[in-house]
Amino acid sequence: MEIETDVAIIGAGPAGLFAAFECGMLRLDCVLIDALSEIGGQCTALYPEKPIYDIPGLPAVEAGALIASLERQIAPFHVRRLLDRRVEALAGTRGAFRLRTDRGDSVAAKAVIIAAGAGAFGPNRPPLAGIEAFEREGGVMYFIRRREALRGRRVVIAGGGDSAVDWALSLRDIAAKVWLVHRRDRFRSAPESLAQLDRAAGRGEIEKVVPYQLHGLSGEDGVLSGVSVATLDGEVRTLDADCLLPFFGLSTDLGPIANWGLQTGLHTLVPVTPSTLETTLPGVFAIGDVATYPGKLKLILQGFSEAAMAAHAIHPIVRPEQALHFEYSTSRGVPAA
Repeated sequence: MEIETDVAIIGAGPAGLFAAFECGMLRLDCVLIDALSEIGGQCTALYPEKPIYDIPGLPAVEAGALIASLERQIAPFHVRRLLDRRVEALAGTRGAFRLRTDRGDSVAAKAVIIAAGAGAFGPNRPPLAGIEAFEREGGVMYFIRRREALRGRRVVIAGGGDSAVDWALSLRDIAAKVWLVHRRDRFRSAPESLAQLDRAAGRGEIEKVVPYQLHGLSGEDGVLSGVSVATLDGEVRTLDADCLLPFFGLSTDLGPIANWGLQTGLHTLVPVTPSTLETTLPGVFAIGDVATYPGKLKLILQGFSEAAMAAHAIHPIVRPEQALHFEYSTSRGVPAA
């Protein structure tokens, strides 16, 4: 497929979708390209029912519902999508790029926005003997697409970050039992989430198992019946559980993007100029989790702000003859298609 557009957006997660909206508001044509077969990135692929609490104006919203709202928001602009495709190559210069996908598509664009999140992702698996058999039978899961799948089950959640705490809080009212295992009694999560966790633990809705770490799994024919945990001193305890949710982060890979001549930093992050989100390659911008700069916060709301800033920085590249006068959306409305 041959496509000509103003802006090619690589990644159709929350930041990429909002970048499409901001480009549309500036009357810039764009195309979304994503390696997944559906939009939404990790929000759709990994945890569509996970509650998100820090989207302005929404006290709580499930990840899948947020993506659905973003999709409705870009609907007036009829944004073209190339899904289930990976961008293999980027050539050209600022104002005249050409991208090629692994399915032979050729996209000519004047600017590029990389909104690739963490890139290709997969779970960091705990080194437990025989874990593969329990993964196949659903006793060990790294992503939760439906909370109902865990109704009435005895669930061990391992980890100390936001995902572990948020899922413990989310599952406490449908699981038969929830244990939260961490190697120390200090979790890395939002203060309000930690306060909720303490209250839930005080009511017996969640049992904190600290300081312990995963030690072993037991069961027959891939059916999990117990999770063993141990202290650093070797004290072992067995939890009578039928489901383990290890949340130890994702292993990530930028793939071909890492070979485009961009300066890349620690953990495959792409440094950008904070005021414009432009990378070291002129005309190529990065937003969302993949972008890094001093003071960066890995929050969806910051990705939204970066999307707006990048779109405005791109406008003079695409429309050099046209001055851009900033207007509030409340006064200008959504441009007609």
